[in-house]
Amino acid sequence: MAKKNKKIRETTIENYYDLKVDKVDELVAALKDDGGASDEEISFDIFDCTGVDDPKNVTRGGKQKKFDPYKTDFLGKVPACIKALFVKWWFAGMVCFFFMWGIGLDGLDAMVLLGAVLGIVVDALVNPLLRYMETDKREYNAYMMFPFPFKAFWTFFTNIIYYVLIMVCVNYCYLGLNELINFISGNTDAFHIAVGVEPLLFGTFCVLADMVFIGIKDLIVWLVKRGKKEKSNV
Repeated sequence: MAKKNKKIRETTIENYYDLKVDKVDELVAALKDDGGASDEEISFDIFDCTGVDDPKNVTRGGKQKKFDPYKTDFLGKVPACIKALFVKWWFAGMVCFFFMWGIGLDGLDAMVLLGAVLGIVVDALVNPLLRYMETDKREYNAYMMFPFPFKAFWTFFTNIIYYVLIMVCVNYCYLGLNELINFISGNTDAFHIAVGVEPLLFGTFCVLADMVFIGIKDLIVWLVKRGKKEKSNV
């Protein structure tokens, strides 16, 4: 019975995605044929298509703007590296703002909590958002530690563990920065905190530490692929 139901469901899905060729032909014929009234080509002017006479739809030369389905929007012109780094930086700063400042933890508890939360956010929000923006070139793979196009439970836990490690690195970044500032200023107090944790610098340190590890991973993957390619060419 279960096999029969499964077969019915699969058949239904296949039929659902069947291309209705006859309907497409009818649509094309309707667009080409206007009842013999005229032989003019179909207009792509916004006014002719929508019937809305809006001054915004008129160019400086007085002509009607045309629909352009291949027009690239503003975000499409921004390089993928800038968009990926900004998304990662913004979400890291958000985690710091809501959980570091909101709860008020510090020390080991803060590192573990922030790392776990950031790992969940990356797995549930950041990586799917990068997948949504990517093209067939997979240009955002270079900005993800686990660039898998499918959902898997193991990536959820590995992201949590990985970003706890990132939090440890971020903590050392703050310690090193404070030591450097104290050394330059001549302050001998080892416990003096010159720079506290805040979202902007926290997000910057997170992205820097994250991209160092991702860069190492990408280098290893590139070396492995290069080795396999050289072996296949021999």
